[in-house]
Parts: sequence; structure tokens; C-alpha cells
Amino acid sequence: MDKHEQLLISLRKVIRAIDLHSRKLSKESGLTGPQLVVMQKIRQLDGPIARQIASEVNLSPATVTSIVDRLESRGLVTRVRDDADKRRVQLFVSEAGKSLLATAPQPLQEHFIQRYQSLEEWEQSLLLSSVERIAAMMDAEELDAAAMLMVGQMQDSH
Repeated sequence: MDKHEQLLISLRKVIRAIDLHSRKLSKESGLTGPQLVVMQKIRQLDGPIARQIASEVNLSPATVTSIVDRLESRGLVTRVRDDADKRRVQLFVSEAGKSLLATAPQPLQEHFIQRYQSLEEWEQSLLLSSVERIAAMMDAEELDAAAMLMVGQMQDSH
């Protein structure tokens, strides 16, 4: 088997691992990866605005707004208009959302990050440069991507 075939198989395995974890997350919690990450960030920041969440999780404000719309419709997140500045709408995780977060599986990227950070510095750099090179070879440098592992198109994952 040629090396390029081995590389493509490894890439397919990575995609498959992300897909399987996404399905597990959805089945166990009813959330997508981006929804879970947004809820966790809202809880962590306690009353942020959507633009702040977008910046923190590296998603567009429109994508975060769409995610928050879906979470709010399920009663997992609430929007509260700021008394001092009526233009400002703060986000909070509801009690139902907090309960769901307490039992939701760990996002795949947290597991990955723990393992990645346990590597030697030189190996982290080698992996990073190799994957960046692969992204460039696939003409993917300009694609919108968050710092979270998920599959599918961004609009399909809310």
C-alpha cells in the first residue's frame, strides 16, 4: 500500500472517530458538539452576550445565535435583557441545562487535548505542522472551523 493511501486511511479513521463520538453525544444528551461547547462556555462566563461566546469558541456570531435559538427553544438556555443597557442580551444556562450538562459526555476535543498535551513539546509541534500542511494540501486554510471536533457542515451541527 502506498504512503498516500495509508495517510488517507488514517484521515478517514479520524473523521470516523469524530462522527462516532458525535453520535454518542447526540444519543446520550440530545446535544450536538457545538451546542454542548456553547452551553459550557455560557455557564463558565455567567451572563455573556452571543458575540462574546462566538469569540470564545471561534464560531461566527450568526452560528452562535442559531445554536442559542435551538437551546432556548428546548429550555436549556435563557436570554435576559440587561437592565442598564436594553440593547445587551445576556445568556444563562437554565436549571434544566445545568442538569443536562452534569450528565453529558465529555466533548471529544477535551479527551484529545489531554492526550496531546501529554506529548513532548517537539512531538506537539511536529503533529501541528504536519496537520497544518495537510490542511494546506487540501486547500482548506480558508475554511471556517472552530476549535472543536465535529463532523458535518457548520449549519447542520446546531
